[in-house]
Amino acid sequence: MKGIGPASTTAALGAVAVIEAMAGAYHHRPTAIAVLLALAVVAPVALARLWPATAALLSAAAALSGLLVSYPVTAAGATALALLYGVTGRRRPLSTAGALVLPFAAYAAAPLSGDRPGGRPVALLLLALAALATATGAALRLRDERRRHRADEQSSAATLMEYAARGERARIARELHDVVAHHITMIALQAEAARLATPGLPPDGARRLTAIGDTARVALTEMRRLLGVLREDVDAEPTRRPQPGLRQLNALLDEVRDAAVGGGVRLIVSGSVEPLDPGVELTAYRIVQEALTNARRHAPGAAVDVELHYRGDGLSVRVYDNGPGPAPAGGHGHGLAGMRERAAMVGGQVSAGAAPGAGFLVEAVLPTGGGTP
Repeated sequence: MKGIGPASTTAALGAVAVIEAMAGAYHHRPTAIAVLLALAVVAPVALARLWPATAALLSAAAALSGLLVSYPVTAAGATALALLYGVTGRRRPLSTAGALVLPFAAYAAAPLSGDRPGGRPVALLLLALAALATATGAALRLRDERRRHRADEQSSAATLMEYAARGERARIARELHDVVAHHITMIALQAEAARLATPGLPPDGARRLTAIGDTARVALTEMRRLLGVLREDVDAEPTRRPQPGLRQLNALLDEVRDAAVGGGVRLIVSGSVEPLDPGVELTAYRIVQEALTNARRHAPGAAVDVELHYRGDGLSVRVYDNGPGPAPAGGHGHGLAGMRERAAMVGGQVSAGAAPGAGFLVEAVLPTGGGTP
């Protein structure tokens, strides 16, 4: 029906039906009745767009009426029936479309149909035609519904991923502000202290220290201006607590142990433990926190190991459990997006997937530049 309107389709099929009816041999029966019945089968096509089920029922009634008075259904009429039943199957519930096939089945089963010339065979043929057209329309409708469902799922997943990424970036911006603001403030304070505490400081040196302090304060103001909006997106109330680091991992693991049912949580540390940059420690803490959350959600009761391996140029973080492994539809996607955002902020990377043997593994490599004294 697309591209060609119902009126045009009805006119074309009607013209063919009239030609077929006039060319038929009806054993001295009125040809005018054959023409009217042929048109009655085709005419409901004009209603297919608005009332497909009603149109199919009217066309079927006209076709069966013709069979009752021994007027066969024309090829144009059979085409109209197939078209109407196909549209009904595509646009109406299968129960409704299937019920419209019953009149043909009832006529074919009725004893009187065998007394009409070609009655039962024609009725069976129309029954098969209507059933096939209905099934085809229903199959097309099911295909369209599945396509729409998949498109909606993909759109919803993309929207959730985008919101998760935005929220994670906002949280990273807040934490970046808290970490960097401390260092910039210390630069300004140390420059001012050096200017005041250094006896015999040349005027040029004093001016340079003053310029350092002023530059640090300007940088702090600009950073707060740039990141302020993102911080407001996360918390209505600004947080005053210091950002966590690796020293707070034991407390985090204790919380997980208290809430866990079944498997335990172990912390394994190797290498030369050294203080790291606060940004790196915060990133490592958040990655472990998110990995533990995923483990509780997707592998409840599984044992979890958290490994920290200190190297000269970086920190390796591994969190793995002995649960069922990766979810079939990527159920860890949103959490992993946040981990990757955080690792990328400090120049690191995160990988995740099936652990050797069984379970799920999250591994992050974070560069440290040799640590801080």
